[in-house]
Amino acid sequence: MYKLILASNSPRRRELLSGLNIEFEVKVLQGIDESYPDDTPVEQVPVFIAKAKAVPYRERMTDNELVITADTVVVLENMVLGKPTSHEDACRMLRALSGKTHQVITGVCLTTTSEQRTLSVVSDVTFKEFTDDEIVYYVDNYRPYDKAGAYGIQEWIGYIGVTSLKGSYFNVMGLPVQRIYQELVDMCGYEMFIHDDKARP
Repeated sequence: MYKLILASNSPRRRELLSGLNIEFEVKVLQGIDESYPDDTPVEQVPVFIAKAKAVPYRERMTDNELVITADTVVVLENMVLGKPTSHEDACRMLRALSGKTHQVITGVCLTTTSEQRTLSVVSDVTFKEFTDDEIVYYVDNYRPYDKAGAYGIQEWIGYIGVTSLKGSYFNVMGLPVQRIYQELVDMCGYEMFIHDDKARP
């Protein structure tokens, strides 16, 4: 049995992983480089970053640890929208997303001392046309500076703005827990998730 470590500061990822009814520890190392080569295809960017995040953990791991690293990007018309750097940048991103369909791609890396697996999940999200007042209200009140594409689907902007979603909702939140569950079962068996024999699938 592995000791599971979630290498993320994100409260949303902690919440989603907790939903699998699995024990884990949060451990975050500072100063990890999240840049990527300019010629990286957009669909490969999150996996590239997730693998890069895993490198410093692998150097410190013990044999009984399994580390989950992840990265989420928003892609609009083949351009990556990262985390906004300011109020103006967040408003700019939301104006660009307004009335259009974009992709949310999350890359995940599962790392032990002897094995490393990666996965990538894509969801299509369509927004209504936002008014400028709606955009400014959201940015002012929710300050989405830690979110790719300057929005959280679970927040007000998602309630009033999402007209269509194709794919995993949880992936848009930042962690495709269904796929992670399947990978962990494949690596570790159902025993990792079972705390009561009556709960066995």
